[in-house]
Amino acid sequence: MRKTLLVACGTALGLSLSASPVIAQNLQMVDAPRASSVSTPGRGLSMGQVEQRFGAPSRRVAAVGQPPISRWVYPGFIVYFEGSRVLHCVTTERAPTT
Repeated sequence: MRKTLLVACGTALGLSLSASPVIAQNLQMVDAPRASSVSTPGRGLSMGQVEQRFGAPSRRVAAVGQPPISRWVYPGFIVYFEGSRVLHCVTTERAPTT
């Protein structure tokens, strides 16, 4: 009885999958992201290296969470630190529209 039930379920599953329509869609981006012209710090740099290369930030946001994540705000980009090392950098300038 158990074997028959498993076979019947497997067959029903197989039929439902093979009878399902396949749906796909192509998406076109109207404004594709462009490379930024702003020079930003690379991942892994220390806070001292960032400050030496880019100067003092306009604002320092204190660390939160575990591991501690802090950020420094510069004109044109924001630097995220994990501990004292660059984790990620995000540009804030808007790309020119064409």
